[in-house]
Amino acid sequence: MAETPEETPETEETPATEAPEATETEAAAPAEEAPAEESQDAESKPAAPAGKTRREKLEERIAERKARREHTAVERRRYRARTKTKKAELRKAQPAPEPDHAPEHGPGRAKVRQGIVVSDKADKTITVRIDVVQRHKRYHKIMRTSIKLHAHDESNDAGTGDTVRVQECRPMSRSKRWRLIEVVERAK
Repeated sequence: MAETPEETPETEETPATEAPEATETEAAAPAEEAPAEESQDAESKPAAPAGKTRREKLEERIAERKARREHTAVERRRYRARTKTKKAELRKAQPAPEPDHAPEHGPGRAKVRQGIVVSDKADKTITVRIDVVQRHKRYHKIMRTSIKLHAHDESNDAGTGDTVRVQECRPMSRSKRWRLIEVVERAK
């Protein structure tokens, strides 16, 4: 074999020349010690599991779990912050939504109902029937119900069969909690 410049013994100062000599001696030494190392490895393998107690393994697992959870928590916070800023930008870009309709009943806002006068025999009081039509949530059948309520009619203006609009008000008697606003349509 031809010698390479690194293996030539001409320059003794370079570490390259010392390295091959060391590798030759090391190559011979492991051949002699190989059986001894195998026997030591065989002895140390059963000792390795016994080296870590159950407690130490448990603590390692707990530490790994804690680190993993901290990492996922950081990722979660980062993701939530990103989505929050995106939503804020979208809200700024869109115009302010206007409500579809005013809420019927709220603080300072009285309920208003429309119905047909059933009776006007009592003085300054009318009985109004309000027909309610609604669809059943599950079965989708149209259900019709009616509610009767007593309303205050100050001028005895409404007659039987009239379509009237009544508004919620303070209790005026045991049964009257509504007031006549207007007569929408007169009976024929």
